Amino acid sequence: MNFLSHFYFDRNCNDAYHVLGSVMPDLLRNADKEAQIKIERLPSQNNPAITSIISGWKKHIEIDRHFHSSLFFKTHAHQLKLLFVPVLTESEVKPFFLGHIALELILDNLLLSSHTVFADDFYDHLKNAEPEKIADFLVLNQIHPQKFLNFYASFIHEKYLYSYRQPDSVAHALKGICSRIWKNAFTKSQEAAVTEVVKFYRNILAPEYMLIFDETEHLLIQG
Repeated sequence: MNFLSHFYFDRNCNDAYHVLGSVMPDLLRNADKEAQIKIERLPSQNNPAITSIISGWKKHIEIDRHFHSSLFFKTHAHQLKLLFVPVLTESEVKPFFLGHIALELILDNLLLSSHTVFADDFYDHLKNAEPEKIADFLVLNQIHPQKFLNFYASFIHEKYLYSYRQPDSVAHALKGICSRIWKNAFTKSQEAAVTEVVKFYRNILAPEYMLIFDETEHLLIQG
């Protein structure tokens, strides 16, 4: 799941560090591809902020495990892949990869556009997490903090998740993600075709997308 979909499960949480932890695996991956954290190896901490980040991180892993093994994910990622296959002729982008990421971004779009989650609430939590305490967590994991903190400040400042309200912006975000992996991800005509697929499939998902959130929430409660 993407940032706002993870936030859905902590939308009523009042702990900024837990919310940060719930999206930090993805933030850290974007900030520094070489940084790795084995969260299960960390000993118990006396620092409440670090304890909360660890708790959020573990919840992130659990949510993704449920999501990626769900019939919902397997079905819709596959259907999107099939729609992307003719679009990606002569492109290096893998249709399965694009189907996977597109599904996650469409879910964020639906949560935002239905006012189920609010980007303001998400960013407010991130702003309330003190850089010094984030640095303590990174240093504990033998990661030099400044590279992440610079990325984190930019991520909050740019607020690009607001753009996910628009399907066109979702397609643009997909191009940006793919461009980090493949030098020439989409041509302009391919980007336009990806946009049409996103719009089409968003309408398919709209009536039933909350099923995966309800299912995942139930599994989280069961433990």
